[in-house]
Amino acid sequence: MKVKVVELFAGVGGFRLGLEGWNGKSASSLYKQKLNSSYEVVWSNQWEPSTKIQHASMVYENRWGKLNHSNEDIASVDVDVIPDHDLLVGGFPCQDYSVATTLKNSKGLLGKKGVLWWSIHKILNEKEIKPKYLLLENVDRLLISPSSQRGRDFAIILQSLNELGYAVEWRIINSAEYGMPQRRRRIFILAYHNTSEIFNQMLESDSLEWILEKGTIADAFPISIENKKSYNVFQLENDIVNISNEFNKGGKKSSFENTGIMLNGQVTTVKSVPSYEDTHLTLRDIVLSGRVEEDYYINEAELEKWTYLKGAKSHSKVNAEGFEYKYSEGSMSFPDSLDKPARTIITGEGGKSPSRFKHVINTVNGYRRLLPIELERLNMFPDNHTELAGVLPTKRAFFMGNALVVGVIEKLGISLQKKIDGRF
Repeated sequence: MKVKVVELFAGVGGFRLGLEGWNGKSASSLYKQKLNSSYEVVWSNQWEPSTKIQHASMVYENRWGKLNHSNEDIASVDVDVIPDHDLLVGGFPCQDYSVATTLKNSKGLLGKKGVLWWSIHKILNEKEIKPKYLLLENVDRLLISPSSQRGRDFAIILQSLNELGYAVEWRIINSAEYGMPQRRRRIFILAYHNTSEIFNQMLESDSLEWILEKGTIADAFPISIENKKSYNVFQLENDIVNISNEFNKGGKKSSFENTGIMLNGQVTTVKSVPSYEDTHLTLRDIVLSGRVEEDYYINEAELEKWTYLKGAKSHSKVNAEGFEYKYSEGSMSFPDSLDKPARTIITGEGGKSPSRFKHVINTVNGYRRLLPIELERLNMFPDNHTELAGVLPTKRAFFMGNALVVGVIEKLGISLQKKIDGRF
């Protein structure tokens, strides 16, 4: 049976590649082996508000066509346009999720304008047939934001889902800790509507047992915890507006650990460590051999600037109020080690200008930056997935800085499909 998927904030299609595969092949096999997938994306949306030319959407359409793909602001899309679906996925931006007010005589909530979580909330709220499953991704700081109310933003999201009838499990996953070629830490959130069988399974399970063994994420990414007695349980109190105003006010530490579940407003959260003993891919495994385009090599004159930026430094700075303070930063590996997974790709990875954060490798032909195809491989995309006339290499690097590691989605998708099919 097909699992119908809606993909929001689609970028260049990382969720779709992880769930459907590419040409029927799986990311974890470098697109050589078959992926038996029941997932089918029936509608997608990609809109970049800060740019006139919608490059990411163009790449998406080049790969999958324009049919059932929306390139408009999701906040302005009528929910009736979005087809009924089983699974809603998306990597929504990390913003300030504070709630302004409740709307009188309305089912909805008025969150802060432009915050894209509320676009997801609107779909879940207004859809008569709600999606049974959600798979969402965000940066790991979501669990500790904002600094004045640590964990409040995540608490708002959990309570929103609770009020909409969903149970939730989450985990911060560093893809390199499970053998993938890039060190990229992200939070993954899976939710199950109370009309689903998985919701009922959670109800009948011990919370810690679900976190460690029975849950979808535990099946995909095994973990252990040092002390089974050392976990935190608490109830999300009151409505979202109250949580927005009062949750953990003045608290120095977040209430949420890197792993947890929420069921009927009760949160169980624990600090976990990965349990993985298989092969690990490294930067060496993905780089091209031989000479590449000259543009990517760093000449002797520029090498000194790169070395300085990558090195340790300490100097005085003056803030906007005129207060002088000491600014220090440690050294970074230069060049990047080929025998470890790569550092996290950031959106400014592209371009020739020297930078502290861009990757540089030392090859037999000299020091060079990474090519777009190599950045794609670090996120486990097919080779040249983002290659398109009019899309510059700097933009292709930007895409990969915004993307997720496809292999993580593939593993979560496989485990979720097993749960849906009743196979574990």
